[in-house]
Amino acid sequence: MAKVMDASEAAASSSDHGVGTTADVEKGSFLSRLKGQRIDLDELGKQYYQQSLQYDEEQLKRDAIKVRRKLDFLVLPLMATTYMLSFLDKQTLNYSNAYGLQEDTHMKGNDYAWVSSALYFGWLTGSYPWQLLLQRFPIGRLIGVMLFFWGATCMLQATVYNFSGFVAIRFFLGMFEAVVSPAFVLLTSMLWTREEQSLRTSYWLSVDGMASIIGALLAYGVGHVHHVAVAPWRLIYLIVGAMTFAWGFVIFLYLPDGPHNVKALSEYERVVAVWRISQNQTGLKHNKIVPGQIKEALLDPKSWLLFLIAVCVGMLNGGTTNFLSAIIAGFGYSPLKTSLLQTPVGAFELVLCIVFGYLSELPNFFGITIMRKCFALFCVLFLKQSADVSVSCLPGLVGLIGILTIPFSHRFALVIMCWFQGVIGSPLVLNWTVPGLNTAGHTKRTTVLGVYFIFFCSGNIIGPHLFLASEKPRYQTAIKSLVGAYAAVIGLQAIYTTYCWMENRAKARAGLLDGVSKSEVALEGFDDLTDKQNKHFRYRI
Repeated sequence: MAKVMDASEAAASSSDHGVGTTADVEKGSFLSRLKGQRIDLDELGKQYYQQSLQYDEEQLKRDAIKVRRKLDFLVLPLMATTYMLSFLDKQTLNYSNAYGLQEDTHMKGNDYAWVSSALYFGWLTGSYPWQLLLQRFPIGRLIGVMLFFWGATCMLQATVYNFSGFVAIRFFLGMFEAVVSPAFVLLTSMLWTREEQSLRTSYWLSVDGMASIIGALLAYGVGHVHHVAVAPWRLIYLIVGAMTFAWGFVIFLYLPDGPHNVKALSEYERVVAVWRISQNQTGLKHNKIVPGQIKEALLDPKSWLLFLIAVCVGMLNGGTTNFLSAIIAGFGYSPLKTSLLQTPVGAFELVLCIVFGYLSELPNFFGITIMRKCFALFCVLFLKQSADVSVSCLPGLVGLIGILTIPFSHRFALVIMCWFQGVIGSPLVLNWTVPGLNTAGHTKRTTVLGVYFIFFCSGNIIGPHLFLASEKPRYQTAIKSLVGAYAAVIGLQAIYTTYCWMENRAKARAGLLDGVSKSEVALEGFDDLTDKQNKHFRYRI
């Protein structure tokens, strides 16, 4: 065992030697010793954690705050900007629709709905293969390369002149972009503690709101461009695609693959970063595919509750994001006014995603944000525990009911109801976080995430087809179906949360943590055990 010293001594030694800590100088960096080999991140994480045991725990806690701040201010913005561009690429279809897209490409009937769905057919195709690649290859480099591909594909949309060409390009755009959401769920689980993850996920997904604001303003600005050879709707694709392509260089160089290679952290700080997330009980990443974990993932009732929620959230996302401009235009607004009136949608999403993210960090308030105790009488009588139901769904639900019922004479009130649809980001992001939080075992987590996004994409494909051209601008069938989807999300989440609470209670009654040290529990998290195999794992509710 190397000499034990506190972190302040380590930091001093680091400045003297220029690398890591004294122990690092004596032993050499783990990454240096593994250079030229395929790195098993779980094994590497275990070594980092064992080295952290040399330091004073109180000092580690103080340094952990500094490390968390570095991750928040240096890594999180990289993720947020990438996700913003990803959403902006998807939303270009919605903004370009206000400037004659359908007329120029000779779309008729429900052709636009099929173009909207094409992206999610591509996402569905790529969902599980991307999970396998993410388990085996570095996350940062993979995302960087894909930014080049989807930026170029976004620009190619400006060259399309017919319906079939648009469907083909949107399919490939969806397939390339399918990597980013599961990659960031995985990376978030590797860099932040379980208590921190829902808020951090809310941060990087809330920028969908910023993308909506930028996209609406961009569309508004492009609408004022005259006497150019390129149609305004084509300019939107060229500008957004070029921005995405350029950002790819930044991500390729600076986005980490885990705590072991965050460029902003010293070697000692990387040890602290692994120590911070050791209590997650989900390890870092294991390259080997374990068939038994695939079977467990598909037989776990919790997985299927998540998959059903994914379909419902997908329907809401696919429907509202692609048809918002059509709904607002149907109230009698011009293309320019329609673009400008979509700007507040982004503000609603940006603010409320973060608000609900903060609320989700409260004890027993995860699973839905914000969870309030409803159905109390039923639960007291039958479950002895109140069920938690997400109220993050309520603003969107109220908005849909308003669109369906408010008279056309109050058209600005109808527009405000449309703004509420930006809140779909809140239940969406928190449900995306759940597989990363409550699924252990890397192959099991990969499987659950892969199948989850297949169901999510299926919902996104269904959503646009609920909007029948003959029912504009109310789209009664679509609105009623989406109201039902919100109700299903609330009910299924209540069941999921109650199920996890019962599992935690059963493990607590068994006294599985009795006589086991904190370090033993933490090390077990790096052994690639599933949440069912690891008796010390607790679900977050």
